[in-house]
Amino acid sequence: MERPLHRHRLIVPFGDTDASGWMHFPNVFRYVEAAEHEFLRASGLLVFDRAQGGWPKVHVDCDYKRPLLTGDEIEVQLAVSRVGAAAVNWSFEVWKAGELSSSGTFVTVRVGNDGRPAEIDEPTRRALLGE
Repeated sequence: MERPLHRHRLIVPFGDTDASGWMHFPNVFRYVEAAEHEFLRASGLLVFDRAQGGWPKVHVDCDYKRPLLTGDEIEVQLAVSRVGAAAVNWSFEVWKAGELSSSGTFVTVRVGNDGRPAEIDEPTRRALLGE
C-alpha cells in the first residue's frame, strides 16, 4: 500500500490458528476490524454506541497470498478510497516480514441508533480522509 492511513501491528495468537498452527482464514477480518476501530478511536470518531449508532460492514472481500502462523508478527495497513454520503470504501493489506499475506476491501455505512444510514458530516469526512 503506497500511503496507508493507519498501521496496526499485532502477533497472531495461538487461539486464532487451527491444529496445524495456521491462522484460520476469517480471523484476518478480526485483525482488520481491530485496525479500523483503533483508527476511528485515534481520530476521535465514533466506533459504536447504542444511542448514536456505528459503522456496520456491508461488504467484505479478501485475497489470501501467504499463510499466517501462530506467533507471526504482522502489520495491517488501512486506507480509505472513497467517502460517500453515508458509506466508506476501505482497502487493507496484511504484511508479514515484508511480504504481503492478504489484501482486500470492505465497505462500512454510517448508521444511526435506528440502524438506518446517516449522512457523514464534514469533520468526520475529513478525519476519514486523513485531513
